[in-house]
Amino acid sequence: MGWLWAIIVGFVLGLLAKAILPGKQHSPLWLTTIFGIIGAIVGNAIARAVGIDETSGIDWGRHALQLGAAIVIVFLGDMAYMAVRGNKQRA
Repeated sequence: MGWLWAIIVGFVLGLLAKAILPGKQHSPLWLTTIFGIIGAIVGNAIARAVGIDETSGIDWGRHALQLGAAIVIVFLGDMAYMAVRGNKQRA
């Protein structure tokens, strides 16, 4: 069940990150989901390092860090995807 939850959270975080970023992102949906999963993992690690990983109630700080990490990873991942995809089209 943990993997299913990670996929769902990654999917939602990836889509939110794509919606927040200006312009068009070209990465496919499956790759956006993977970027979202990585963003959730990085956001959790940052929250743990800062000391806000376990609070009573809803962890708004942790969720904000997850979304922020997902935005950065979707942005950088889309740039890398376009660089690799562009090189393959020219060959």
